[in-house]
Amino acid sequence: MLLPILSTFHCIYYRHFLYLGMLSSNLKYLRQEKNISQQELAETLKIPRTTLGDYERAKTEPNIVTIIKLSQFFKVDLDNFLKQDLTKNKLRIENTKAFKVLAISVDGNNRENIELVKTKATAGYLNSFSDPEYIGGLPKLYIPGLEHGTFRAFQINGNSMLPLESDSIVICSYVEELKHVKDDATYVVVSQNEGVVYKRLKNNKKEKELQLISDNAAFLPYTISYSEVQELWKFHAYISFSDKKHLEQNNLQFKVDDMQGKINQIYQRLQ
Repeated sequence: MLLPILSTFHCIYYRHFLYLGMLSSNLKYLRQEKNISQQELAETLKIPRTTLGDYERAKTEPNIVTIIKLSQFFKVDLDNFLKQDLTKNKLRIENTKAFKVLAISVDGNNRENIELVKTKATAGYLNSFSDPEYIGGLPKLYIPGLEHGTFRAFQINGNSMLPLESDSIVICSYVEELKHVKDDATYVVVSQNEGVVYKRLKNNKKEKELQLISDNAAFLPYTISYSEVQELWKFHAYISFSDKKHLEQNNLQFKVDDMQGKINQIYQRLQ
């Protein structure tokens, strides 16, 4: 009976050793990717810096409460935190000044991917845009000439931004600070109240709010405060799935609709 017991013990010990090694490796990797010091993280966890250093060197095992705190802090699934080598998944988390966390994924050459957020994935994106595991699972696009920088692609829905058609894909670059927003330029704005929307913006720095404007005059402008914005992406290019003739016809219809909308507005003011 002794041999099976010893074998079981060695198996449990070996598995425990692997988990501890993976945890320490992932902890160090995530902390460095988030660009925070051991002292800063230790203060957040309310533990000595030397204790955190022992965690990263696999000399000491954190208790389950601390492990949960770490997984929540880095927004990483607890099971993946303990069992997967996150450095091989090529998932990164970046700190930004304007927004708390930006999750991105990179390819085998350490170049940032262009993740595609489809219309049907909008709800999931709103809940998981800061989760590197979720971002890593999104479809990827490769656009020649966009090898440097942080880009994301969004499938737009509706007719508020005609002549750009519904289901077109806009490719956008990440905006780190709201002060960089340029008036009359187009952006994808991510917020919990409005969702993921593609609009033309005006930046009211004094009131700390953005005015979101549709190119289609049938849709009225509205404003949101800086505090509501969770991510902001500036338009760079778009992909359309219609031929040139159809786009020209759509553009003509847009101009007619726009003219009619402006006439209606003037009429309402006169009334």
